[in-house]
Amino acid sequence: MNQRIAHSTGASEVTSPTTALSFSDVMRSRHSVREFLPDPVPPEVIRGVLEDAQSAPSHSNTQPWLVHVVSGAARDELSAELLAAYDEQRFSSDFTDTYGDGVYQERARSQGAKIYGKLGIARDDQEGRNEVIRDNLRFYGAPHVAMLFVPQLGDGVRAASDVGMYGQNFLLSLHARGFHGVPQAVHGLFADTVRKKLGVSDEFKLLFGIAFGTGKPDSPVFNLALGRIPLEESVVLHDTTLG
Repeated sequence: MNQRIAHSTGASEVTSPTTALSFSDVMRSRHSVREFLPDPVPPEVIRGVLEDAQSAPSHSNTQPWLVHVVSGAARDELSAELLAAYDEQRFSSDFTDTYGDGVYQERARSQGAKIYGKLGIARDDQEGRNEVIRDNLRFYGAPHVAMLFVPQLGDGVRAASDVGMYGQNFLLSLHARGFHGVPQAVHGLFADTVRKKLGVSDEFKLLFGIAFGTGKPDSPVFNLALGRIPLEESVVLHDTTLG
């Protein structure tokens, strides 16, 4: 059943023990979780996360995001549709999905090697690797998934970057409240399937989904450290001094 979020004013109350963390600590300690407990997130927490995400900046305040939060039976049905689309190879991407041939592909391969290694899946284990993909489409067992859509405005780059900032707010708010999330671009490979199931117009393009809930702490990939490149590899300073 579709439901519109009623208007609410006032700051969202955060009661998680992690609220003692500084904002910098929240950002640096957030990590993607790839195995969840089935426990649902309380409705008031979901509302608070959505209100936090809504504060994201956007180009000329266009706020070009459409978000469908899917839980319960609707979540199970959506997962089943995605698995069927994958098994039948019914791909329908709104955006290209490539890492190129250079350093970006190397970083992606490094992440994959770390995840498969922690899961004990060998490089030539095609069945095991296929099951990892299917687990993506089961939302890693998370009780909720938020699908983030963007309207096709111009070439779509500015609107997509705005939705990216929305998604980051969403993830950080979850973490600050003691919950976990993982952005999943794989959902975008089946955009037509998701749109049809959720009743979304073709004018909205599926950017990615965010599975969320409570991470399973004994998962082998719960605290997987993927690392970040040094600042010197991504930042150029012009008459600027760092402390």
